[in-house]
Amino acid sequence: MRLPVTVLPHCVGSMPRMAESLLHSPFDDMPAARRALRIAMVTETYPPEVNGVALTLQRVVEGLRARHHEVQLVRPRQRSDEPGDVQCDETLVRGVPIPRYPQMQMGLPSKRSLLALWRRQRPDLVHIATEGPLGFSALQAAEALALPVCSDFRTNFHAYSRHYGIGWLQRPIMGLLRGFHNRCAITMVPSDQLRQELAQSGFERLELVTRGVDTALFDPRRRSDELRRRWGATADAPVVLFVGRLAPEKNLQALADAFLAMRAERPGMRLVVVGDGPSRQELAERVPEAIFTGSRRGEDLAAHYASADLFVFPSMTETFGNVTLEAMASGLAVLAYDHAGARQLIRSGDNGLLARYGDAEDFLRQAVSLASGREEARRMATRARVTAGEFGWERIVMQIESVFAATLATRPLARAPEPVREVEVEVAAGLP
Repeated sequence: MRLPVTVLPHCVGSMPRMAESLLHSPFDDMPAARRALRIAMVTETYPPEVNGVALTLQRVVEGLRARHHEVQLVRPRQRSDEPGDVQCDETLVRGVPIPRYPQMQMGLPSKRSLLALWRRQRPDLVHIATEGPLGFSALQAAEALALPVCSDFRTNFHAYSRHYGIGWLQRPIMGLLRGFHNRCAITMVPSDQLRQELAQSGFERLELVTRGVDTALFDPRRRSDELRRRWGATADAPVVLFVGRLAPEKNLQALADAFLAMRAERPGMRLVVVGDGPSRQELAERVPEAIFTGSRRGEDLAAHYASADLFVFPSMTETFGNVTLEAMASGLAVLAYDHAGARQLIRSGDNGLLARYGDAEDFLRQAVSLASGREEARRMATRARVTAGEFGWERIVMQIESVFAATLATRPLARAPEPVREVEVEVAAGLP
């Protein structure tokens, strides 16, 4: 059937809105409370997807709503979406599977739909969390409507290129990202190292906003004897944990090398790998006795962290690396490269270990040291938990609020409102 966007019905029950159908929501009518904002947040990824960006954004949205802001979420529909999972203040757009990650969807350009949506339900500002096709079209729509825009730099797409045989695209990708973010009033970055690197590459108006962690969820008290029994772990056979996407950019070769060196130091040591991805088979061939759990979420994920003993994270392509902070909150001694969030969080030898960035031999040496120094590892784990306690989500959300306030201060000159045209869109019968 066909519905004109000017007469679409109010959201009923938990029926999702698609950008193509643009159903009415309370976001349109409710007056914003004093000091509260109407925020349109655009992202290519969000739960039920499981990845660091999606889960971080979920916590930000929850935190903003808890502080009485009205958040309208624009994201691609995921294959795993259930009708009851989608809220009436979410706008779902069409997506296509991401190459090599068919379980994930990438939003398609939706400028026309977003223009219609934001003419009807004008937000105070637009926050673009990812730079995919949906994000680019959101920027174009916001500019056309003179809406203030801020953004996040969350993924090192330019760095990923060399891990997929297209390293020659690194400079063009960086140029594309620079052009995107420099059209925004402010771009939030999660680490000072990244801020400096991007500034040297010509990015402008960068603001440091780090990541947070839920220390009530990620807690050493969630340690599970049952999990450890299933893993075959004993007091003399500690568990090395890795959590993350199993993909070339995660440097899993270094994980395998580090674990084998650690096991040579302490026979019986176990490797538990939480996550999935295209490199799973390759890692399994290198370490056939590794325990692969697949993706985990919530309390189940927290129990996996807390039931391990050591955390080894060899990635060199992170913008932050949320898993480092989650491991520290869970009371684990962490080994990582001196890079991104780990550089910001870890004081090497005090609350974890850092290897020189890009130095594979140093990473191996530090891994062996972590395996052999039992008491030292326990001491670092205790201090890691204390460090993580300084990164609660409430403080992070308050930082984001301050960025939104600064974004509003740079509000573009208002343009004459464009007439709202009655645009017909297709709505599938029996929409779930």
